[in-house]
Amino acid sequence: MSGRIPQAFIDDLVARTDIVELIGSRVQLKKSGREYKACCPFHGEKTPSFWVSPDKQFYHCFGCSAHGTALGFLMNHDRLSFPEAVEELAARAGVEIPREARPDDGRSRGEADLVAVMGKVAAHWQGLLRADARASRYARERRGLAPETLERFMVGYAADSWNDVLRKFGGGAGQAQTEALAACGLVIEREGGAGSGGERHYDRFRDRLMFPIRDARGRVIAFGGRIIDQGEPKYLNSPETTLFHKGRELYGLYEVRQSRAPLKRLLVVEGYMDVVRLHQAGVTYAVATLGTATTPEHLKRAFRLVPEMVFAFDGDRAGRAAAWRALNNALPEAREGRQLKFLFLPDGEDPDSLVGAEGRAAFEARLEGALPLSEYLVQELAAQVDLAHADGRARFAELARPLVAKVPEGVYRELLVERLAEAIRLPATRLNALWGAAGGEGAGGAPGGFGSGGRAGHAPGGERGGASGVSGRTGQSAGRGGLMRQAVQGLVHHPRIATELGPSHLAALQGLDEPGADILRALVAELRSDPISTTAQLLERWRDRPEAERLARLAATESLVAGEGPALRELQTALERMRDEGARRRFDALLERERDGALGADERAELTALLAGQKGRKPAT
Repeated sequence: MSGRIPQAFIDDLVARTDIVELIGSRVQLKKSGREYKACCPFHGEKTPSFWVSPDKQFYHCFGCSAHGTALGFLMNHDRLSFPEAVEELAARAGVEIPREARPDDGRSRGEADLVAVMGKVAAHWQGLLRADARASRYARERRGLAPETLERFMVGYAADSWNDVLRKFGGGAGQAQTEALAACGLVIEREGGAGSGGERHYDRFRDRLMFPIRDARGRVIAFGGRIIDQGEPKYLNSPETTLFHKGRELYGLYEVRQSRAPLKRLLVVEGYMDVVRLHQAGVTYAVATLGTATTPEHLKRAFRLVPEMVFAFDGDRAGRAAAWRALNNALPEAREGRQLKFLFLPDGEDPDSLVGAEGRAAFEARLEGALPLSEYLVQELAAQVDLAHADGRARFAELARPLVAKVPEGVYRELLVERLAEAIRLPATRLNALWGAAGGEGAGGAPGGFGSGGRAGHAPGGERGGASGVSGRTGQSAGRGGLMRQAVQGLVHHPRIATELGPSHLAALQGLDEPGADILRALVAELRSDPISTTAQLLERWRDRPEAERLARLAATESLVAGEGPALRELQTALERMRDEGARRRFDALLERERDGALGADERAELTALLAGQKGRKPAT
């Protein structure tokens, strides 16, 4: 069924689900106070560090940092896609999933029709491969693909024709069918009108071995085509369509998930043929990006399935450039519990040729020698400087600083800083201090937003730690970032308090210009217009937004106040203090301008009003 799942349904589904019951059906939980604990199912451990909160409807591991809602648990533990996880919860609750109609883009008749067209064309091309002696000989003899491999990956052949697909699935069948083919990216509209046969379109793929790209449900959503003899481009991919977004999809991921072998890591390669040959050789965890660099969305999808990713690249200049792009994109996803490695192949070899020449065992032995992200980072930076001299080591530190700033705070980031400090023969604490003193987004600070927040929570034995940036006294905080973080955290833990804010506090909120104020305003606005009651519901609403991970980390920290009443008062106090601090900063700025004689009439009136406000307002305590 096509269409988006309504957010209101997801809110209700999460509210209906008992996360303790769900996780308890897969993991042995033990009650500990108000919460439940267990040995983490996502990494090996002997002492329980995995906690489930029935109040928040949220789980968190303080060992590997795995965390999420009931939907997130199904996606991580059962390796389900988001729609599949929703279907699983809906089935448990005994409810039907409604769908919102999607607006027509003017070219297709809906997603379901496009999926049907793609499936029919894929089957047609499979038949052509079996029937065409030249194409079949190329696939089996020159590329070494076994019949069962061709069948498993639905490999086909696009005829050496400008209108084979058009004649069979469009054209005479009606204009709507042709428009559906165009919306799928299977045919292209001619420039300058119709051709000699009166056709306004022509086939995109011609005389190519065709590799269908499937989504998590196994539906064909795009194609990649390799030229059989000589020609350019060597590889041709489907364009972006309603069904296909190349920055999200990984070729072969559907087939990986169908494998019965235990899935512990993904091997990311560059070509369709690499993936198919690796799977045929028994390396059934290979996937490929689709003509683009590895994106954050690729990494997020991969780490929902496995704790380790290995990137394989050619050892030439182009391969190393691609590896460096992958490293930069991977840094925001690097954290404890995850492993990112880089494998460089011998010159002139690719995974396809290498696994064919040396077999699975020898190829997998190479994977064991892949460079961890930290070592690859050190090697690449060291190659750009001379570490034998102080100037070179200083340059190394300057090159490393913005890269480390991309890594989320936590154990992994601390260890990475230690490794970089070791390379330049400087204590890690000193390097952190120097980066912090340099300002900006150094390794010692949290880039932007509403405060980084420490990994506070349950210590071994069930003890609770404090939240970084917030002192033991309610309403007291270390600095402006701490106040903003305190306010956002209060809403994450107690979403209903947003509806209790009065006019004065809403006015204070609108006047804030702190980092993170836009996020706080968005949270309050959404929670007031469409109230919800649990942390899990809030996190699911923000799942696809850039701030989702930061909100989840705040959900994992232990609140210093218990109950909605104290949480509301803490939020109100934070808003008042940020309002007052903002007014004081503006007052100081205007006062400085007055001393310089640069104050205009409007600014002078504003200064007078601020002065009156400061005299009449009680200091925040």
